Amino acid sequence: MIHFRPKHVRTRLTLLYVSVLAVVLVLFWAGIAALLFWQLRAQLSHYSVQDVETVEGLLYFAPDGSLRLHEEYHNHPESRRVLERFLEVLTPDGAVLFRNERLGNRHLGGPLFEGEGVGGYSLRTVRLADGTRVRLVSRRHSIQGRPIIIRLGYDEERIWHSVNELLAASLVVLPLTLVLAGFAGYALARRALRPLQTMAARAEAITSERLDERLPVDNPMDEIGQLARVFNRTLARLEQSFSQLRQFTSDASHELRTPLTAMRSVGEVALQENGTAADYRDVIGSMLEEVNRLTRLIDSLLTMSRADANAVQFHTSKFPVFEIATESAALLQVLVEEKSQTLRVTGDRHAAVEGDRLFLRQALVNLLHNAVKYSPEGGTISVEVRGERDGRVMLEVTDSGPGIAAEDLEHVFDRFYRVDKSRSRDGGGAGLGLSIAQWAVKAHDGAIEVESEPGRGSTFRIWLPDGK
Repeated sequence: MIHFRPKHVRTRLTLLYVSVLAVVLVLFWAGIAALLFWQLRAQLSHYSVQDVETVEGLLYFAPDGSLRLHEEYHNHPESRRVLERFLEVLTPDGAVLFRNERLGNRHLGGPLFEGEGVGGYSLRTVRLADGTRVRLVSRRHSIQGRPIIIRLGYDEERIWHSVNELLAASLVVLPLTLVLAGFAGYALARRALRPLQTMAARAEAITSERLDERLPVDNPMDEIGQLARVFNRTLARLEQSFSQLRQFTSDASHELRTPLTAMRSVGEVALQENGTAADYRDVIGSMLEEVNRLTRLIDSLLTMSRADANAVQFHTSKFPVFEIATESAALLQVLVEEKSQTLRVTGDRHAAVEGDRLFLRQALVNLLHNAVKYSPEGGTISVEVRGERDGRVMLEVTDSGPGIAAEDLEHVFDRFYRVDKSRSRDGGGAGLGLSIAQWAVKAHDGAIEVESEPGRGSTFRIWLPDGK
């Protein structure tokens, strides 16, 4: 089965508009025709009732016992229309007493039904033997003490003729109206869809190298304007994602090249010299350090990659936050002792959260590692755990480092970002620790923030929903 489906939206809209209009017009014309028919038939019924009352005064019994009608009497000009009436007078048992000339030998309404004409007027539509539709009114009456039933009817063909004329006129007017409406609707649809065509042409020209371009927004309040604004926001997100991807690729390539270059340089120098076993042991040790650094970098990159793809599976459990604080401090105790620093963990030992213990501990380890790295020798790092009344648990890490400038605060969680631009990559890390910490916290419906001033150290706060 073949389904016709126009290619263009404007054509489909025009056909839909014309179809709906056609249905509305047909219903309108049908309603008008029904109303006209009802009004004309109501007038005919009213006239029939009045004529019955007139006929009642014109009927009489002749001396021979037959029923007669004074046809020559007319009480107003319209009474001459009595020549158009169908008239039949019956006895209560159904015997015919009188039929006018127009009715002839035809029956008017068939056999009497129970209660016909009793207590008022019985109105109905009947058909004569030749199929003529007649509006019939019946009334029980008495002449000279003899009960009779008067049936009087008028031809409804005039009514149907008027209705048919109206319908015939509609068959001429309706197609013409629909054709004009179709042209007008097509022009309107074409004009309304023109901004979409402009948007489509502009969107087709946007490539990965031109993501800074935007679609035109003529009217931001209408539906097309809203579509353009949504599309522009999508383009903005794509532009940001592409920019981050390029930056990430560039930084990752540079970070990976640095330890590889170092290992190659150390290896080439060692091969060019005839060293002792101790010398080669030192070279291998240096290369292993670079391998370890490269391994940590790759692990961090894989973690961020899985996080971006939402491919990280969490193993949640309920645990006290103080425990991961002490565990994290213990992992960094060797670095703390090398710099003669002091690391204190204090606070609420019972405040608990529900989440992946490993990832949350890694987030705290990253914060503490930064605090130890940037705090001077003999400095102090403190970790405080507090259960707040608003249903959250706070982890606060404070160091005694050089602090962070205001222009750097909003970028500290960016990937590969380093606050100290002069610090070498060997000592400064890859710049992914805080990014991983932020992701881990947000993945647990938490938040992370930083407060810092140059020369006064830094404070990082983690907020997590409590485990209640």
